[in-house]
Amino acid sequence: MIDEDTRYEAVRSRDARFDGEFFFAVETTGIYCRPSCPAVTPKRRNVRYYASAAAAQSSGFRACRRCRPDAVPGSAAWNVRADVVGRAMRLIGDGIVDREGVGGLAVRLGYSARQVQRQLTAEVGAGPVALARAQRAHTARVLLQTTPLPVTEIAFAAGFASVRQFNDTIREVYARTPTQLRADAPGRAEQRRAVAATAGIPLRLAHRGAYRAGPVFDLLGGELLPGVEESTGERGSRMFRRTLRLPYGTGLVSVDEAGHEQPGAQAEHRGGWLDARIHLTDLRDLTTAVGRLRRLFDLDSDPYAIDERLGADPRLAPLVAARPGLRSPGAADPEELAVRLLVGPEESARLVERYGKRLDAPCGGLDRLFPAPDALAGEPGTLGALARALTDGTLRLDPGADRDDAEEALRALPGMDARTAALIRLRALGDPDVAVPGDGVAADIWRPWRSYARQHLIVEGQLSQS
Repeated sequence: MIDEDTRYEAVRSRDARFDGEFFFAVETTGIYCRPSCPAVTPKRRNVRYYASAAAAQSSGFRACRRCRPDAVPGSAAWNVRADVVGRAMRLIGDGIVDREGVGGLAVRLGYSARQVQRQLTAEVGAGPVALARAQRAHTARVLLQTTPLPVTEIAFAAGFASVRQFNDTIREVYARTPTQLRADAPGRAEQRRAVAATAGIPLRLAHRGAYRAGPVFDLLGGELLPGVEESTGERGSRMFRRTLRLPYGTGLVSVDEAGHEQPGAQAEHRGGWLDARIHLTDLRDLTTAVGRLRRLFDLDSDPYAIDERLGADPRLAPLVAARPGLRSPGAADPEELAVRLLVGPEESARLVERYGKRLDAPCGGLDRLFPAPDALAGEPGTLGALARALTDGTLRLDPGADRDDAEEALRALPGMDARTAALIRLRALGDPDVAVPGDGVAADIWRPWRSYARQHLIVEGQLSQS
């Protein structure tokens, strides 16, 4: 827990390391901000602190137009925590409340809706409905300011049940009408026309602190699956592209390796972003697609905490100093990655060729989706057992899955070895603290960041990725 003195010092020094970890609101202005907001520092007696943007909104504060607190990286705590609150936050971020309601969220967590509401409110200051509402407002702002879509279409694409609910929420959160919010975006009119021509939504995927893009793109480039993924360009300016199977339709996403740092005298504390473009057949999938990209590129982690802990080990200290901000990549589709880690690249290519659904509108070398688990259920051996477990729900790899239960279910599959199960836990479930059997290294001093320690050793050439 961050005490109030530390929070105010973070606000006073505009320390972006805390962006997304908490929000502050100013009673005299009715506005809430991220800690790094460039506005004049408010008097301490007028400041209130919140664990989430939704909590600030529920208390009647509107989002700052200067720092856009709704666009910060997610709290790293939700990726680390394995309890019901951490799992709930990951599921809400994946859009589960919009798709299945609070009841669906509760069923996935194995708790009653009342228990989920109580625990979330106690920890983050807002229940699942309020958290989902804040997320919908952010999605709507992105669509308003980056696409030429009519306001009515944006309302339903962002997950609102009605245009009236959409208008009321936008006014309450941003103190602007949707039309005014669209007009507020400086220099975006030309960009919106470009979006219409290229049929994609441009996004900035924010991260905190340093970000070592090269090793992430190296890993993804070494795993490319023909028809599903491709990488173009030279090292340092590569473009990674892939197809996505999403709840309402399909997607094509691209992410640029050449990221950007936020300007400022303390740039090392301000983080930056990766440029991305997303093309969806159904805009209701935007929140889910963004969440998957953030998990794939590990954009919500806290490099300050990770580097501090790992740098305390004499073995890792020089590696951390050489590569601050090294990430541990996750998965764009956890079920797909589980299959790929099990069968290897050649068999994965065969499965795509035999079972992969062809896109209606191929783009470059991307023309297929990786097959869904139910399409692979008839395969023999461990692959078929894995596919059937994913299809019938015996094994869950969604963002809210219990990681211990998932690994236990994986190990129970006939033919599944402990190393593959651990790798699936590390990559598909984004667990930051996995010791992989067979690596021969798993120092307790690396906890709770053993996955990141492993990544340092891989990049250094001391361990194999697979």
